[in-house]
Amino acid sequence: MTLVPSIRPRRLRRTPALRRLVAETRVHPAELILPVFVREGLSEPQPISAMPGVQQHSLDSVRAVAEAAASAGVGGIMLFGVPAERDARGSAADDPAGILNLATRAVVEEAGDALVVQTDLCLDEFTSHGHCGVLDASGEVDNDATLERYTAMAIAQAEAGSALLGLSGMMDGQVAAVREALDLAGHEQTALLAYSAKYASAFYGPFREAVDSQLTGNRKGYQQDPANRREGLREAELDIAEGADIVMVKPAMTSLDVLADVAAVSPVPVWAYQVSGEAAMIEAAAANGWIDREAAIAESLTCIKRAGADAILSYFAIEAAGWQR
Repeated sequence: MTLVPSIRPRRLRRTPALRRLVAETRVHPAELILPVFVREGLSEPQPISAMPGVQQHSLDSVRAVAEAAASAGVGGIMLFGVPAERDARGSAADDPAGILNLATRAVVEEAGDALVVQTDLCLDEFTSHGHCGVLDASGEVDNDATLERYTAMAIAQAEAGSALLGLSGMMDGQVAAVREALDLAGHEQTALLAYSAKYASAFYGPFREAVDSQLTGNRKGYQQDPANRREGLREAELDIAEGADIVMVKPAMTSLDVLADVAAVSPVPVWAYQVSGEAAMIEAAAANGWIDREAAIAESLTCIKRAGADAILSYFAIEAAGWQR
């Protein structure tokens, strides 16, 4: 006797139109944020060898990128500055004439009405030692002294026109310190994105080239251990209590369990960052003919969204936005 199934889930997978109609998860262009690197002293874009298709931009070329992102319907642009000179305290980070603050003004002027202009608030790009904070006499990152630098950066970035500050340094109390400083300075409308569950990941490697990182050693003393799941949720809850408007999980593809945990309980939006190494893996495998590049990008973004991300930082943002229209 041949068994005939009475329930046939395959019916809804039969055609592209049916699959599209019943899809549970979609990535809208407005839910994508493009990370962009702006390097001081460049006259034209400079390719980043470890990140195919990604460039360091000049103050002129970043305007064109912002316009392209706005035209694609991308929701925001996250700016990272790469200064010409660095020192131990990252002095260029809060200099109004520093590269990140100049780039912020340029992008706001170019596309500020069509994009949420965001800025990375961390010292690693600006310090001569490459750490995300200032060092004490023993060479350890001084948490509380670093908070003073973060508050100065926050005010400088808000005054440059950034609508959303991305606190990525993983210092204890950074959200509360920056929120208080902004409010006292009259920038109570500037929003805060807390990189809450940020793991000390091997997948940040290509990013180090992108920002010309001076780091030797690692950041395991302040970024989270990839072995820990509950800690990611705890960090997010602490940041929300301190006043974060949005919380972040990073890296995205290797932290989907943590992303789902945070999304299940968070009263504020939850974002995820598809980091440089995750994007570079896709590019390298596609270049070797091992995977379908476009399908892999689309699947990776869909799965990050499915896990609970309300928005995704991705180097594929402009390209992927075109596929969703």
